[in-house]
Amino acid sequence: MNGASSQTQIAQQVVESILAQKLAPGERLGEQALATLFGVSRTLVREALMQLQARGFVEVRPRRGWYVVEPSVEDARDAFSARRIVESGILAEAGRPLQAVVRRLRQHIAQEQQAIDDADAATRAFLLADFHVCLAEALGHRSLSGILRDLTARTTLAASLYQSRHEASQSCAEHAAIVEALERGDTALARERMLTHIGHVEQALDSQAPRSHDRLRDSLAPLPARDGTRG
Repeated sequence: MNGASSQTQIAQQVVESILAQKLAPGERLGEQALATLFGVSRTLVREALMQLQARGFVEVRPRRGWYVVEPSVEDARDAFSARRIVESGILAEAGRPLQAVVRRLRQHIAQEQQAIDDADAATRAFLLADFHVCLAEALGHRSLSGILRDLTARTTLAASLYQSRHEASQSCAEHAAIVEALERGDTALARERMLTHIGHVEQALDSQAPRSHDRLRDSLAPLPARDGTRG
């Protein structure tokens, strides 16, 4: 494969692994390991990582290398807000015949349910996130589908970092309710259900969940003094 396609493939695989929650926030991405994995040069890997850095997925730490970003609470809120704008807008523009759209989305939901039943965590996480991209594509918004994939990956990182309590089965059921509204031709209800669903996912985040460096700081904190003495 040529250089451009290799770079794109590496970036795409990293994003898909984030969506599948196989790459965690703060995880190190070694250039040599990626070069060996993809059978390409470290230069090409570095170019792919720089592309991912520009998209907000990785960061370089001086003298330490590349890492998956750890979004702040503000970053997470911003990504959820952007998703609400994009996804409600997509549904507001849904004016084409919806039969084919509904058929495709029902197939996707069946795959979600199968992954839930099989306890396939990676496939389940990926499909639940990909539903939103699939919706954009099915409604003919190809340009927005790429934007939405990145936004969904950002909220997936937030869900991993802030210990989301949102159940997979609940997400699947909420997806089905959105499609049910589309099947009835009620796009206003579909938008309402989509906004409710995104709100549920956001509200399930634990904004007080400690990040890795906070856990280390807490672990090394001195014990409280007892009986007026110090250790």
